[in-house]
Order: sequence, then C-alpha cells, then structure tokens
Amino acid sequence: MPAITEPKLISGNANMPLAKSIARRMSVHRGMSVGLVDARIERFNDQEIFVEVFENVRGEDMYVIQPTSNPANDNLMELLIMVDALRRSSAARITAVIPYFGYARQDRRAKARTPISAKLVANLIESAGVDRVLTLDLHAAQIQGFFDIPVDNLYASPVFALDIEHHFKGQMDDLMVVSPDVGGVARARELAKRISAPLAIVDKRREKAGEIAEMKVIGDVQGKKCIIVDDICDTAGTLCKAAEVLMENGATEVHSYITHGVLSGPAVERIKNSVMKSLVITDSIEQSAAATAASNIRVVPTAPMFAQAILNIWNGTSVSSLFETETLVPIYEGMYQRS
Repeated sequence: MPAITEPKLISGNANMPLAKSIARRMSVHRGMSVGLVDARIERFNDQEIFVEVFENVRGEDMYVIQPTSNPANDNLMELLIMVDALRRSSAARITAVIPYFGYARQDRRAKARTPISAKLVANLIESAGVDRVLTLDLHAAQIQGFFDIPVDNLYASPVFALDIEHHFKGQMDDLMVVSPDVGGVARARELAKRISAPLAIVDKRREKAGEIAEMKVIGDVQGKKCIIVDDICDTAGTLCKAAEVLMENGATEVHSYITHGVLSGPAVERIKNSVMKSLVITDSIEQSAAATAASNIRVVPTAPMFAQAILNIWNGTSVSSLFETETLVPIYEGMYQRS
C-alpha cells in the first residue's frame, strides 16, 4: 500500500549530528528537503524534561531519532516524553529510531534477585506509544522478543565489510577476524564470512567481575593482520588486553571494528596508548572531542543505512535487504569503491 504522507523526523539531544545526517541523506533520496521537525526539548531547574512540538504532526508518520546512550536515563526519558507528546498530538504512527539501545547488556538474570532491565525498557517504550522500533546491532538478538511490536535490528557488519575491503585492498588474504570472547563468536563469524577470512577467538577467564585473570588465543594468528569484532566498547580494558595477547601470539597488526563506541572512563586514553593500529566505530553514539581527535580512532557513518531503512519502513518495503553488503554499495555512494 503506497504511503500517503511524507516521513517526518524528530530528534532528541542524544545524537543531533546523526539525526541531521539522516535528514540530509533522506533529502538526497527523496529529491526534496527533509528536515527535523521543529521542537523544544529542555530541562527545568529540577532537571525535569519538557518537550514542545511546534509543527502540526496530526496523521503523520513520525520517526523519533534518539539513542539511549550516556546519560542513559536522561536520554531514555527524553525518548519517552517525545513519544508521548507525539501520541497526544495525534501522530498516525511513531517509530523509535534507537541507534544504540541502552540497558541491552541487562538482558537476562545472571544471578538471583536481579532485574531484566532490557525487558523493562522495552515495556516502557511500548507503553509510551511507540508502534515500531528501528535499532542497530542489539547486544542480544533476543531483545527483539521483549517487544510485542515490530523491531528492525540493522547490522553494522555489511558496512564494516565494505570498509575493510576498501582499507585492506590487496591484503585480504592476510586478514584474520577475531572474536574477543566466546560469546561474540557468531558476530565475528558473520563478518569473517562476508570478507572470506578465517576466524580466531580470544578466550578470557575472569576470577571476579571486572578483572581478567587469563587470556588465550584459540587459532593461529601468526603473521596475520587481526581484526577484532564486537558490538560494544565500553572502558576498552578487555579490547586493549586482547590486542596485546594477539601481538604476543605473532599477529603483525591489530585493528578493531566495534559498532557502539561507548568509550567511558579511561577508554580513549587506553586506546591511544594501545598496540591497536586502529579502532573503527560507528556514529551510533555521539563521540567526545577527545575520541574524535585520537589518531587511531575512526568513525564510519550509519546515516545512509538508517535513512534507507526509514524510507523502506515508510514505503512498506523490505528492511532486511540492508543486511547485504551489495545493497549498501550504492547507498554509500562512492565512499567505498569495490573492485
């Protein structure tokens, strides 16, 4: 069924540069100006959040762009209050575009008397009035089942595959994809398959939480350019340690491709001083000045993929087509030329 209204975008304060990039990219695709809906999102003196939408959104197909990154609670409340404002303004459909889904690491009860916070957040988002969720590389795929509304989970691996083929042209036979832990093997295998590279695993063992006792490499990385793949880099302790272990086991270079650069605490300094030649992250989270200034941290854009996904949802066409590297080549328009 063809869409009648145009898609309308609105953004919170969590990642305004990404929202503006998505709007610009959609303008290119549509051949007409697509801007962000004019709204006021501010805090009262007691830090309560207030939202006022200045444009008529009655009967509109709305897309709320808001990652729930640090500060997670503030950004989550912004999302919920924006959705409530749109619902009470008679928007026809509201899609929450959440490039980084906070609380995703709390997806199960690891021990007694603990919450499943990811499920609670899903309940809050649904109760606020969201009709659909669009996100990127959920930490745990089963979180999609926490919702009783459609959830489209995009993947960074097709974009990473394009980036790797571009930056390692002529060196593809030397590459080895590495999972930094056993739990991330499926994600690493997916990228390894895309670039036809072998797979290794760094097996880490902890004596207690936050403290790594031992790391061993499963696989032969001798003489290989290693590419560590993961979904989240938080304090970067495990990542930098894994890079050291790989170098000690004969790797010639270590690069990392991580979807969400949380980069909290000492992460940026650790990465700058590590043996890693590069850390590649997406712009799902707005980065600090220190991170963008670091010589070995590079950001790849997700706006082309999100813009196309939003248009596909609006048109009622397939979002899963964006899981294929070949589909993204024209979307990334000359950024990555394939031989």
